[in-house]
Amino acid sequence: MNPIIVIPARLNSSRLPQKALVDIKGKTMIQRVWEQAIKSEVGEVLVACDDQNVASIIKNLGGNVIMTSPDHPSGSDRIFEAVNSFDPGHKYDFVINLQGDLPNINPIVIQEALKPFSTMDIDIATLANKFESMQEAADPNNVKVAIAFKNERIGKALYFSRSMIPFGASELYHHIGIYAYKRQALERFVSLKPSPLEITEKLEQLRALEDDMNIGVSITHHSPISIDTAEDLNRLLASM
Repeated sequence: MNPIIVIPARLNSSRLPQKALVDIKGKTMIQRVWEQAIKSEVGEVLVACDDQNVASIIKNLGGNVIMTSPDHPSGSDRIFEAVNSFDPGHKYDFVINLQGDLPNINPIVIQEALKPFSTMDIDIATLANKFESMQEAADPNNVKVAIAFKNERIGKALYFSRSMIPFGASELYHHIGIYAYKRQALERFVSLKPSPLEITEKLEQLRALEDDMNIGVSITHHSPISIDTAEDLNRLLASM
C-alpha cells in the first residue's frame, strides 16, 4: 500500500467565503489541515486548489500543490485531476480525500481511514463515530451511516442518509466525510453520473453504492469539526 493524501481546497464557499484562507489563531485553514496531514505520516501530501493565494501558502511551507479547474462539481473530481497530474505513472495506489475544512483533525483519524482495506475486499473506505445524543442524530446536516459490522471497529456501509438510520437502533453512527480510494476505484467513481439516491439525499457516496461499489467503515473515537459556517468557526475557536 502506497497512499497519497490529497486535500481539495475550493476558495469560493457560499456559506463561508474564502474558507481556505480564514485565519485560525495565526494560521490559515488550509495550512492547519496540511500540517495535520503531514503529522499523520500516512504518505505524500498534495493540495489541489483553484486559487493562487492558496497555492502560495502551501508552496511557501514547502508543500506540493496542483492547480485544478475551478469548475469541478465535487472534491472527488478535483482530487482525481490533481493526482493524475502529480502522479501520471500511478506510483500511488491509494488516494485519501482529506477535506480542506477539517483544521482540528487528529492525525490518527487519517491513519484510521485506511484500516478497512486490511480486513475487507472494498473499493472505498471512510469513517464514522457514535452520536453523543439523539438530538445530534436528528439533525439532517449530520449524515448517518448504517453499518454491517465485521468486528467492533470495522464494517461495511449499507446505506448513508440524512434520516435517522437504522430505525429503532439504540446507537446511531455519524459519518465523517473522509474517503480513501483504491486508485482504480476513484477513477471509476468520477466516471459515474450522479445517481437517483445521491440526488435525493444530496450525498455523493450513494453514487458508489448504487453502482455496486463496496465501502468499508472504520469507527473512530475522534470527532473533527467541519467548518462550513461562521458559527462552526466560532465553535472551533472557543475549543482551542
